[in-house]
Amino acid sequence: MENILLIFICLFLGLMLQRVKQMPAQAYKVLNQFIIYVSLPALALYYIPKIVLGTQLLYPLGVAWIGFGFSFLFFSMLGIWLKWPRKLTGCLIIVSGLGNTSFVGFPVIQALYGEQGLQTAIIVDQPGSFVVMATLGIITAMFFSGNKPDFRTIAMKILIFPPFVAFALASLMNVSKFDFPDVLQLVLQKLGATVTPIALVSVGLQLAIDFKSRHWRFLSLGLFFKLFLTPALFFILYRCFFSAKGLAIDVSIMEAAMAPMITGAILASSYGLKPKLSSMMIGIGIPLSFLTLCFWYWVLTLR
Repeated sequence: MENILLIFICLFLGLMLQRVKQMPAQAYKVLNQFIIYVSLPALALYYIPKIVLGTQLLYPLGVAWIGFGFSFLFFSMLGIWLKWPRKLTGCLIIVSGLGNTSFVGFPVIQALYGEQGLQTAIIVDQPGSFVVMATLGIITAMFFSGNKPDFRTIAMKILIFPPFVAFALASLMNVSKFDFPDVLQLVLQKLGATVTPIALVSVGLQLAIDFKSRHWRFLSLGLFFKLFLTPALFFILYRCFFSAKGLAIDVSIMEAAMAPMITGAILASSYGLKPKLSSMMIGIGIPLSFLTLCFWYWVLTLR
């Protein structure tokens, strides 16, 4: 219960800090950098060496890759049929196809499923959501903005990204059955625990809704796809088609139901793919997702 309470308190603090005049306008960027350079690598180095490798990991790993492919097919076909501008199609593919599996996902999964659930969430996020964003996401953004994909730049962005470096090191440790001494593990655990409060305060600082926008129709479609159609796909695929059950399956479906990824929206905006629509999908999608996540958690608890 205290973890759920922490989520809403931190979001509320972020919203309140928007009204503090002394707070720098770009304060959330500093918080995001701390998460990227310290918190997420610490989580990877603490949890991944302890994960038991097996075919069960394919389920969380598939969430981001299959989810993005589903988004690409859905919005590409819809865009051709309805003759949308390329930038609108590209925006919806990226923002609706990438989930907020770390900044919002980690705190929610930890609150609902504890430390064991967080281990699965890390697999969804690091070799999943982040790598998809940094490869397929960038390629898609370049294609729909009219730019030629630069695969060398994409590769370098992945290889020097701190959470990915930590993930690669931690995976090597897992395979070699090596882990840090207990004292260092405790330090990594405490650093990793900063993800929840800092990420949610950062999200609260960024939340904004433009009620006068003309994008509400596309916003509704994008969020319906992300918050309902995507998790429904994985529920049918994992629970019904493969008849798979267990903590890893439930966490995977819950991560598929997360709001759009903040970094994905930034990526779309940076390539000129409907920046206002991207921002609105984050500003409305994140608070709305707390309601839709309750629905999916209820669905998963039905026997």
